[in-house]
Amino acid sequence: MYRIYLIRSIIIFYFACTALSGQAQHNAGKIKWTADGTGWYQIQDNRILKINPLSTQQVQVLVTATQLTPDGQNQPLEIADFTISSGENLLLLFTNTARVWRYNTRGDYWVLNRTSGELKQIGRDKPAQSLMYAKMSPDENKVAYVSGHNLYVEDIPSGEITALTTDGTRQIINGTFDWVYEEEFGCRDGFRWSNDSKYIAYWQVDARDTRDYIMLNTTDSIYPFTIPVEYPKVGQSPSSVRIGVVNASGGATRWMNIPGDPKQHYLPRMEWTTDNQSLIVQQLNRKQNESRLYTCHVSEATVKNIYTETNKAWIEVKSYWNDDDPGGWEWINNGTGFLWVSEKDGWRHIYLISNDGKKETLLTKGNYDIETISAIDERNRYVYFIASPENAIQRYLYRARLDGKSKPELVSPGYLKGTHSYDISPGGRLSFHSFTSRDTPPVGEWIELPEHIPLQEDQSIGSKIKTVERKNVEFFTITTDDDITMDGWIIAPPSFDSSKKYPVLLYVYGEPARTTVEDQFSIGGNRLFDGNLAQSGYFYVSFNNRGTPTLKGAAWRKAIYRNIGGINIRDQAMAMKKLLAQRPYLDTARVASWGWSGGGSSTLNLLFQYPDIFKTGIAVAALTNQLTYDNIYQERYMGPPQETEADYIKGSPVTHAKNLRGNLLYIHGTGDDNVHYQNAEMLLNELIKYNKQFQFMAYPNRTHGIHEGEGTGKHLKTLFTNFLLQYCPPGAR
Repeated sequence: MYRIYLIRSIIIFYFACTALSGQAQHNAGKIKWTADGTGWYQIQDNRILKINPLSTQQVQVLVTATQLTPDGQNQPLEIADFTISSGENLLLLFTNTARVWRYNTRGDYWVLNRTSGELKQIGRDKPAQSLMYAKMSPDENKVAYVSGHNLYVEDIPSGEITALTTDGTRQIINGTFDWVYEEEFGCRDGFRWSNDSKYIAYWQVDARDTRDYIMLNTTDSIYPFTIPVEYPKVGQSPSSVRIGVVNASGGATRWMNIPGDPKQHYLPRMEWTTDNQSLIVQQLNRKQNESRLYTCHVSEATVKNIYTETNKAWIEVKSYWNDDDPGGWEWINNGTGFLWVSEKDGWRHIYLISNDGKKETLLTKGNYDIETISAIDERNRYVYFIASPENAIQRYLYRARLDGKSKPELVSPGYLKGTHSYDISPGGRLSFHSFTSRDTPPVGEWIELPEHIPLQEDQSIGSKIKTVERKNVEFFTITTDDDITMDGWIIAPPSFDSSKKYPVLLYVYGEPARTTVEDQFSIGGNRLFDGNLAQSGYFYVSFNNRGTPTLKGAAWRKAIYRNIGGINIRDQAMAMKKLLAQRPYLDTARVASWGWSGGGSSTLNLLFQYPDIFKTGIAVAALTNQLTYDNIYQERYMGPPQETEADYIKGSPVTHAKNLRGNLLYIHGTGDDNVHYQNAEMLLNELIKYNKQFQFMAYPNRTHGIHEGEGTGKHLKTLFTNFLLQYCPPGAR
């Protein structure tokens, strides 16, 4: 009875973890599978548990709270994340974490020896909360980590520390990355152990020639001070990045001779080959429309181009099809081949590439997109992936044979229509499966694959689903006068009177980073409105325009190339125009839009470019001038401004600000290191220039998420709600 109760509580705890934010919490929310894929580890009540649902001893307390309590302290360490050795004797523990840009990737590390009971801090001579990305060597004798922009190796038994680099500064970054690589490529952990534990390969970023964006802090001291952030804006050359290999015992770094100007290309991926003799590296050109794979022979530093792909628009990087994680390389067949994702035939598909690049096999045949690679079952010769061939706003698990000779087969239960997600164990035997849809709050179960059998029948999704009848929530498609068919959702006021007129609020993002229309229970939420929009008397609506990363083929996604602020804005405006024409109970005098970041930019452009349709807008943290954003993101989708500056200007809200006729509330944090606060002041200047009246709120020292500081959330919600109620009044007329 205890084991059944504990597994149930672990399931509840897993759902709680997945709701947390930050990199450390994000890692904790992911299942930490055992190496053989037959179970998992879990932190609970200051203990670390090992759960094996396939054995008689289903739950084992691997580490107690006492073992996690350092000498001289009364409380156990609060573990944010951990890794465990192959024999389960050593644990590397991450604690006392601190935020770096988006995620908690800096903190303290400890090693616990379960046999001896010794709990020892790694890098004790370094400042508190200064260690990043610590990893045990494969032979489990050493730990490597970054501190102060330098790379170190520490011998676990003796505690001896070796500095592998000594030139690290704010602008010479060893073993991790600068702001823009982290933000746009998902690159954070910047070093890799060789499989034989003798060497470490790492990235070095040289940002000395990259200009700083200077943020100003005026509130945390009587005299203001500046915060410099190395930030290459569009048109500026990227920071120089190179890859080197150093002996784990110290010595000189051998730099790989990757061809090309390091200030005109990117190196977003690097891993060791299985033979320990070479690295495999992806290089993207400045425009990000040419991808080359190189093998770099480590001892000679020689480089060979094995695979090249080009595209008229851009090429997606691994973080786009691997849950925002660019790490790892999907080697199969003892390293003689690897899996690769490409849109070369117009759809996002998985290919098997030989390690010399001379042979490739399409594994996921058909006119559909895969979204992510979920797992590789090499023993049974299958690759698992997420796709939705029939409905672009839903997600299902499929598998395909690694020889490419059979049609992909559906693994998810076909009767559950909606969005399925999976965290699959190594080898593809077990998985945590979650499901949600318009009418189904998220539910989860532990299953065995490929049969998709619940490990506990009384804990299966089928036994736990409690649908919520949401009669006022509708998914639909709409075809504009431009003959563009878009997916959308609309939420109506309860029991509305179709003979009367109601206001409509558009929720928009509109750019290549994300969609807003997916078959999930969470659709239609708005954390900034104090209350329920529908119950307050609003229709609430959203559309997926061309350029959003929905599963409709590469042509759909890449139609936005060199046209951000143009094609996406027209699609949204024309969809709203058609919706107003089709549904006469929507009040054309009360049409509003709101969005954050790229959605804020879209809201501004809708209000400025289509003032006859949109009468009210609330824009948060918007990019008002595309020439102010970082080079990796904006040049990927718009081209280098040296060639396409007119497109940047045409798509920027500041260009059209003079057309404002409606009601505008603009909001920005002055400490935004992502979409810089200068965007707010550039927009304000244009609106002032043309005597356009508007409302503006600056949040001092708040970042892009505007969540820091006492009272911020409540104030932002009150501001949003009051403005909407005043300028786009709710209810029937």
